[in-house]
Amino acid sequence: MSDIKIPDESLRPALEALSIRDPDVAQAFKDCGLPPVRSQEPGFDGLIRMIISQQVSVQSARAILARLIGQVDEITPENILALDDEGMKLAGLSRPKQRYARGLAADVQDGRLNLDRLPDLPDDEVIEQLIQVKGIGRWTCEVYLLFALQRQDVMPAADLALQEGMRLIKGLDARPSPKEMYTLSEGWRPYRSAAARFLWHYYHHTGIA
Repeated sequence: MSDIKIPDESLRPALEALSIRDPDVAQAFKDCGLPPVRSQEPGFDGLIRMIISQQVSVQSARAILARLIGQVDEITPENILALDDEGMKLAGLSRPKQRYARGLAADVQDGRLNLDRLPDLPDDEVIEQLIQVKGIGRWTCEVYLLFALQRQDVMPAADLALQEGMRLIKGLDARPSPKEMYTLSEGWRPYRSAAARFLWHYYHHTGIA
């Protein structure tokens, strides 16, 4: 993903619609404007990048990804399966993430997971397919839906930055739980993807991140 932060004009209609129905969003949108452009290519490469990004900072994920690409040149199932433990370690992948990456590669290579079919499936079926892969939880499924498949009504409710963004925008005393996130964002349908993008943006805009 690029470091150049270009405002994502494609989000404006959804955020303007949300601003009409939610005064808290309206004020926050007035304060910090549009989120930057952000996307992820669908497929194996994109999922490996998301696995790398789990529970590490953006900077750490970028460094690990750069080292992994240095090891394999191209992120494919074949190249991941051919990379030995030492190569994985040099790239900076933890032992669990080494297992997850290899497991995903084996599932794709052996045909247990057909990534080419996912764009044609509804959101819940995409999650059902992906969550069977060890190391891919609901957060990764929802982020894949949002950024790789560009689905319009997704809320990765377990994301801590989103929870903190919701706390700030809504003036809550405590960070909401994933269940509370789904409840709080219910009124934002069918624009929850734009809302999620905006929550990340607002969280970073506050300078807390």
